[in-house]
Amino acid sequence: MQHKVEICGVNTAKLKVLKSEETQALLVRAKAGDKQAREELISGNLRLVLSVIQRFANRGENADDLFQVGCIGLIKAIDNFDINLQVKFSTYGVPMIVGEIRRYLRDNSTMRVSRAMRDTAYKVLQAKEAYMAKHQREPSVDEIAKTLDLKREDVVFALDAILEPVSLYEPVYSDSGDTVCVMDQVKDSRNTDEMWLERIALKEAVARLSERERKILSMRFFQGKTQMEVSGEIGISQAQVSRLEKNALRQIRKEL
Repeated sequence: MQHKVEICGVNTAKLKVLKSEETQALLVRAKAGDKQAREELISGNLRLVLSVIQRFANRGENADDLFQVGCIGLIKAIDNFDINLQVKFSTYGVPMIVGEIRRYLRDNSTMRVSRAMRDTAYKVLQAKEAYMAKHQREPSVDEIAKTLDLKREDVVFALDAILEPVSLYEPVYSDSGDTVCVMDQVKDSRNTDEMWLERIALKEAVARLSERERKILSMRFFQGKTQMEVSGEIGISQAQVSRLEKNALRQIRKEL
């Protein structure tokens, strides 16, 4: 995708780039019904679409498909842009293009989301686009929740449910040819080699205890019972339970 020169029959190396004043003038004409100005706006902002789809590289998606979907987002941005607000078109256009591509990826994802959750997510996205068209900025989660009369957590859950999955092999940093992937930043602090060896040593140390000591430790630390409860079940005094427990723990520490 990054090195492809021609996408959907368009030579990306020769894409026209409009200046800010040209874009504004064309937007005014397009809003007045000038179809030629609208066409010029679309062709003059294709490089904006191209820059956006670079973010979605390495996802295994066809560059031509993403470019076409991005162009739909661009057209929506042009048609919904409010020329009366003092906002650059790219500031409004980029989120619209990104949103359209994410919607496409979500609808074509192998991950399955419940119908109710998907419906809520679509309502949230529609409310988000309507808010952006009116205010020329992205709304906060609280603003969306208030608009749709939903709980804040419902909005968050719905948006999280439709996010496209990220590959563990997706690069997040590259320097001098050494690429760091998502997998490299995922750490399991519970299943390290050190923890694995400690579990083996602990298991062997516990196995050397007497049956009564093992039972006391099990009731105290796995079942969460008090020393008085243990003494009642085993049939010995609380003082004896305390002594046996301390001796067992001391023996385990010594073994470790």
